[in-house]
Order: sequence, then structure tokens, then C-alpha cells
Amino acid sequence: MKMLMFDTEYFWFETFSKTLDHVDDIEREEKIEDTAVVFIHVEAEDELRKNKVVKSAVANLKWYLNKVNKKRIVLHSFAHLSSSKSSPEFAVEVILAIKEKLDNKGIDVYTTAFGYFSEFSIHVRGESLAKVFKEI
Repeated sequence: MKMLMFDTEYFWFETFSKTLDHVDDIEREEKIEDTAVVFIHVEAEDELRKNKVVKSAVANLKWYLNKVNKKRIVLHSFAHLSSSKSSPEFAVEVILAIKEKLDNKGIDVYTTAFGYFSEFSIHVRGESLAKVFKEI
């Protein structure tokens, strides 16, 4: 798994086009302010170590939220951080497992529409920790 984490003033997105035929039709637009945003890429090798990947991702995201003093996060599937890709079904399963664990820790978690390209706008802060890459 690869994660690119941002400390943002805001993240705005709108569904643009469906990329997976089997997902529900969704038209969604949302703006989340004062949030962390994580672009998540689930890799093929993660399918053999799901529990470890989810646990490590949650620990890293909690660490990041603490460092940037945030109580909310946006999880955005972004399959462009590696040439290795898991199945879409597995990727959404992992993202939802991460969301559930963060929800259970009292963190406000938002997700973008899985199986869609989205148009987005993001205002990333300038500090060093405002942009962090993590490989699990």
C-alpha cells in the first residue's frame, strides 16, 4: 500500500465519470474543510496481508492526524502511486476497513466515490508535514 497524506485547508470533489460498471450511479459533490486527505493506493501484494496492511495504515493515519492536529480525514482511492494494483473489490474492502477502524476511534472519516474519476480541488498547507508519503 502507498499513501500520500496532505494537511489541507479544504478538499473539494465532484464525481466526474464512472470507471467500474458494477458500482452504483452516483452524482456527488462535497467540500470538506480543515481536514487531512489521504490518497490511497492498494497493491496486489496487499491481498496476502490484509490485516497487517489495515492495521499499519490506521496507525500511520492516526499518527499523521495527531501531527497535523486534525480530527477529520478524507480517504481517496488513487490507483496511480504504483504499477502494482489490487483488484478493485479488494481495494474498496481495505478502504472501508480503514474507515471503520478510524470511525471507531472517534475520527470523522469521509470517502470519495469509489469506482469514479473525480474532479477535485485541494488547498495543501505549506509546512513540511503537510505532505507525507508512506509505503506499507
